[in-house]
Amino acid sequence: MRLNEIRDRDGATKAKKRLGRGIGSGLGKTSGRGVKGQKARTGVAIKGFEGGQMPLHRRLPKRGFKNIFANRFNELNLGPIQQAVDSGRLDVKKPITIDALKRAGLIRRPKDGVRLLGHGELKTKIAFEVTGASVSAIKAVEAAGGTVTLKSITGREAPVADAIKAKKRAEKRDAVSAAKLKKSGKAPKAEGEQPGEAEEAKPAKAAKAKGESGPETAAAKPPKKEKAPEAEDRKPKAKPEGGKKDES
Repeated sequence: MRLNEIRDRDGATKAKKRLGRGIGSGLGKTSGRGVKGQKARTGVAIKGFEGGQMPLHRRLPKRGFKNIFANRFNELNLGPIQQAVDSGRLDVKKPITIDALKRAGLIRRPKDGVRLLGHGELKTKIAFEVTGASVSAIKAVEAAGGTVTLKSITGREAPVADAIKAKKRAEKRDAVSAAKLKKSGKAPKAEGEQPGEAEEAKPAKAAKAKGESGPETAAAKPPKKEKAPEAEDRKPKAKPEGGKKDES
């Protein structure tokens, strides 16, 4: 091989389009842009414009969205954890943290934390320190004698705890029920109230609503003053006939 024979491999380089080099090139004069019209000009970017009608990307329905603030968790079931304990990869004498799960090969990277799920059977007493856990997972761990401590590793969430979320839902339900009771006018029974007291209070309220006065109310109210008869005063007096004289 000589120096003047050195060249790139076939297809390594591609010749650029030589525009405006005569009719025979196929790209002469208008350089492949065609004739007239908006698209024949430079600097035109239509990008979805369809002559004024509603573009296709606006006619199609939208479904859902992507939450850019969502946390990404490693979801881990109890079954693989029990297998790791049986094989000796997890030391149950120490709390099971995210680092311990990573060393055991149960997760690859921490992401935003680990969330325990309840699929599988857990037989060993384990103390977990994770970011989140489902209700079924917490029940299974506590049934085996273990504990679940919820910790945040990112600080972006006020620790992501299903218990906290459940508490908020319960408070919301209580507020809704209290609003319904207030709207219906039925006051909730106080603690220690006996059913007899409520029954005695009912007839008293009914009598008050009808306007019946008891002995206490009669003594408290002063006697009404009797109004003078105004019927006679209201009758118009007969006017004397001034135009007529007495003929006798």
